Amino acid sequence: MPTITVLTPVHMGGHAYLYELYECLADQKLPADWRIEWVVQEDGRTGGLLDTIPDAGWISKGASRWGGAAQARTMGLARATGTLLRCIDCDDLLPDQQALARDVEFLQANRSFGWTVAPCVDLHADGLLTPGPYDPPPGPLAQRALLDGARRGELPVMGTTLTAHTELVRLVGGWPAIPAFEDAALMLFCEAVSQGWMQGEPGEIYRKHPGQHTATAAFHDQEETRVRRQIAVDRAETLHTSGWRWPSELSHRGPEGD
Repeated sequence: MPTITVLTPVHMGGHAYLYELYECLADQKLPADWRIEWVVQEDGRTGGLLDTIPDAGWISKGASRWGGAAQARTMGLARATGTLLRCIDCDDLLPDQQALARDVEFLQANRSFGWTVAPCVDLHADGLLTPGPYDPPPGPLAQRALLDGARRGELPVMGTTLTAHTELVRLVGGWPAIPAFEDAALMLFCEAVSQGWMQGEPGEIYRKHPGQHTATAAFHDQEETRVRRQIAVDRAETLHTSGWRWPSELSHRGPEGD
């Protein structure tokens, strides 16, 4: 059965909304014959954090030594069995029951596209929802639309709205080992080697709250912000320069080159 894997890293102190995300994912309506697999990876080994959500056949729970979100995502990726992959943070939500289905249906019908992204809406503490400031129009994205935005410090979309072929994620090396911006970096890497599509409807509800990583002083350190963005941009530029494109003959060959 074709599967979309949803990958969520979670750490102690950041799991207050995890059950709400579980309910959101359990309510998703996928196309006929498709199934959802939720890979939840604890960043650390508390021994109890994952008990926040039930045990179920469609949920894969794991834990590893503390190392940050990029490491947790990478460790969780080892258990992903889906042909498509979506990452959702533990404090965020999907906006409606069809959010995953829209991405599945588009990527199944348009095999030359490697990934999709979507508008994101911010959820404020008072319940107000506001759209992102740089959302591009729906349709095929220009080859460097995201990279050029990242260079300006105006990344057009959130990295956690990315749904991509799992094979593509592995081919570009997944998430770089940086303390933040790793989800956006993966999006830039996918853009560098394959065609992407911007959905017209929102694909994520981004919850703004005092406990989130993006609200910390460390996240807003100017020098670190510059360096982590430069790491992602440099690697994306190198991928662009390579001239390699997905899908390619190599990406569809078996272990023996069949």
